[in-house]
Amino acid sequence: MRRQAVVASTVALLLVAGSAPASAASGESHAYAGANVTFDLQGSAVTDYSVGGETIVQSVGVQSVSKAGGGGGGGGGGGLLGANGRADLSAAANLSLAGLSLGATTETSAAVRADSGATLTAHDDDNGVLVIDSGSDTQVVVANLTGGASAADDGDSQVQVTTDDGTKATFIAVGNASVTVTNDGDVSGRVGPNGSVVLRSYPDGKDDADEHAEDLIASGRAAAEVYAGAAADASGDLRTSVVTYADDVTMSAERAGESTVNVTADRASHTGTIVVTTVSEAAVGSTDDLHVTVSGGTAVEASSYGDLRSAVGSDHSAYLVKQHAHESGTAFVAFNHFSERTASVSGASAANDGGSDDGDAADGGDSGSETTSGGSSPGFGVVTLAGALVALAAVLLARRD
Repeated sequence: MRRQAVVASTVALLLVAGSAPASAASGESHAYAGANVTFDLQGSAVTDYSVGGETIVQSVGVQSVSKAGGGGGGGGGGGLLGANGRADLSAAANLSLAGLSLGATTETSAAVRADSGATLTAHDDDNGVLVIDSGSDTQVVVANLTGGASAADDGDSQVQVTTDDGTKATFIAVGNASVTVTNDGDVSGRVGPNGSVVLRSYPDGKDDADEHAEDLIASGRAAAEVYAGAAADASGDLRTSVVTYADDVTMSAERAGESTVNVTADRASHTGTIVVTTVSEAAVGSTDDLHVTVSGGTAVEASSYGDLRSAVGSDHSAYLVKQHAHESGTAFVAFNHFSERTASVSGASAANDGGSDDGDAADGGDSGSETTSGGSSPGFGVVTLAGALVALAAVLLARRD
């Protein structure tokens, strides 16, 4: 269990089981309702944060440390944060939180901005990922868990939460951050510059792949996540959500054929990273036998998470595929280096649609050929060529008519 002090130049996080702060009940209410995530915005708190119909957090609010009384140590001077890295929870209960407003919203995300400079971004994906960033100012964050929820330390950078109905969730400290459970069973922590706190929820249950994803995110080895699934409406379009955990990484995802999703990552530095890509059957047809190809070099199938981590900075990229019980699969893709790279994740139906793997790569920022160690999986180039031939045949028939 973590008990170390954290440097003063930090953002503080308090996750307190109990009733919502009084300030959360005041102010105008603005509701957000996505396909997976819903919450209300009431003055100075995000309230009733729910994922998949299950309420995970009762309220979340923020305030700058200067206004929260962040000075002083060991209880002297009325400071909220002591030199031992713990917080005066009684002071937090009476904390006047900063005003919140709903910022930019897209089909898959909603940004909440605080007067104190912090940003809380809700990602409308399967795990309802909530990312809390401090901005340029030091912040205090207060989140009240639902009544009956329990919390437990899991190493130095994670707190496991179980709601009163048994739903699992995890608070993850990323970068210059820490989270821990207090002696009273509450949760407190701090987030420093270039750090954030991430909330991942599991309304459909949590498995081994989810545990490893948390570890990769907490350690900084995974710089981003991508979710690809069916549209929330009847349009049939692919619905993608992108979450980044590093400032120097940009991501995009798009459908490339009926059974393939292309995930493109670009990074300012040459250093490789891992991208966690979760796809549903609606996106790739079948997740029973996912195939992965990577542009700009050879991609091999890792036999363990250790091999996956070792691929970063090595001579080749790697991937590891895990299926979930809820009709989805996750491809952990380790890009060995950058700049722009593209991973193509294909379902079993794509593998059955054409030919053998010819090693052709999807277009990427690096030169080189692409192969996979899976054996019979066709490269994305084969799928593209097949589509082009079908289109050409249609044009010739039209001309004959």
